[in-house]
Amino acid sequence: MPRHSHSDDCGCRQKPSQNRGHGQLSLTRRSMIQAGAIGAFGPSLASLSAADSNGPAKNVLFVFLTGGISHLDSFDMKPAANIDVRGEFDPGSTATPGTQICNLLPGLAKRSNDYALVRSIATESSGHEQACHMLLTGRLDLPPGFTTRNAPSPSEWPTLPSQVMYALRNQQTAMPASVVLPEPSVNEAARFRPGQYAGRLGSKWETWHVDIASKCPLGNGACPDCFRFDDDEFDHVPETVFDTPMLTLPEGGQLRFDGRIGLLSQVERQQQALQQSTELSKLDQQRLQAISVLADPKTRAAFDVENSDPKAVERYGRNKFGLSVLMGRRLIEAGVRFVQVNLGKNSTWDTHRRNFVNLKRNLFPHFDRCLSALLDDLKESGLLDSTLVIVSGEFGRTPKINKDSGRDHWGPVMTSMFAGGGVRGGNVIGATDKIAAYPIDNKFTVENIAGTMFNALGIPRDDQWVDIDGRPHELYRAEPIHDLF
Repeated sequence: MPRHSHSDDCGCRQKPSQNRGHGQLSLTRRSMIQAGAIGAFGPSLASLSAADSNGPAKNVLFVFLTGGISHLDSFDMKPAANIDVRGEFDPGSTATPGTQICNLLPGLAKRSNDYALVRSIATESSGHEQACHMLLTGRLDLPPGFTTRNAPSPSEWPTLPSQVMYALRNQQTAMPASVVLPEPSVNEAARFRPGQYAGRLGSKWETWHVDIASKCPLGNGACPDCFRFDDDEFDHVPETVFDTPMLTLPEGGQLRFDGRIGLLSQVERQQQALQQSTELSKLDQQRLQAISVLADPKTRAAFDVENSDPKAVERYGRNKFGLSVLMGRRLIEAGVRFVQVNLGKNSTWDTHRRNFVNLKRNLFPHFDRCLSALLDDLKESGLLDSTLVIVSGEFGRTPKINKDSGRDHWGPVMTSMFAGGGVRGGNVIGATDKIAAYPIDNKFTVENIAGTMFNALGIPRDDQWVDIDGRPHELYRAEPIHDLF
């Protein structure tokens, strides 16, 4: 039988102002560290080893299902519910006795002993902007002056990758601590979802954004196998899966790789131009790091996934889902500690219309394939033990199916997947009611997800980040999900 965890938590929904989730931490603030007092490079990561780590993880690969996957149709199915709740799909058995997931995910079903499911995570908001900000920053409270404006705001809380950049600032390495790929999360009106940038932490700690996905203007999903929610046929506009790559660097600097001959040749040309035209001794640390990234063969190979070993490409899938996950895995191998892969544009998993058609035809096949390949690849290469993989959207979907055969936003509960880094495979944590509307056992929030990430990276439990006004903020706002390990 699957191992279900229990606690004294009643599972009742509470407002963020009253309780920030199961396992809340009350941290004593340390004396303020002056922002910028420690350079981008310094003592080794050994000085940051005070965290009480649950497992052997050293890296985090976060797969963000932008738009919010339907938990009722994937990992928390309710076959005994009425038809207007249970939907059209059937549950199927997995390799873990007693655990079922959607039978349209056969690859993940075979690998259920390699990952755990937490079926009781709440975002506490059913709005994309609020929920994305909560998940991507690891905190439920919204910052003063929070808006849903079209552009990233400096008043936002910093994204988790930027917090990692700050927390691991003493790590002595040529590689950036965190990378986000292959594109930002935006809606079809090109509005950026909040919580993706450094915000109040300051641009110095901006994560590395690799905006590499080709600009298919209306297509959702795994380009070139993209789709429109209400159309049976849709043609991918660009000729490629990935476009000219752009690395957005800290302090607002940018390295643009021009030309369309191939990613590898672009990177090589840019590296040579930098080395020939710039006196390296006069460059600051971040620009030196940029050149190191370009010069590293593993990094160049990571970006050149479209020209990878044909067997690897076939395994993951020659589309934006598969190649993005493959790129993320290779950047982990190259030494990046935290990689966030945005699996689709914001609308991709936002199945308000034709939920079952689009999940079955356009989303689940590519999702199942690339995640199965990732688990196998990490396991075979020996990286799974040291890499914590987290797969999550910003919220779940409504129990009741709407008039358009879709499901709407649902912040009270979602299911997230965890693998590697000491996670006990075949483990199912938490539970929901009969229609998967609310947690009834072991309620967690997105703050617990963030705590789990920080813990995996060895970040001390009392660590803080300092905002642009010199005010300290705790990183851990809730306990890691200890039952995973």
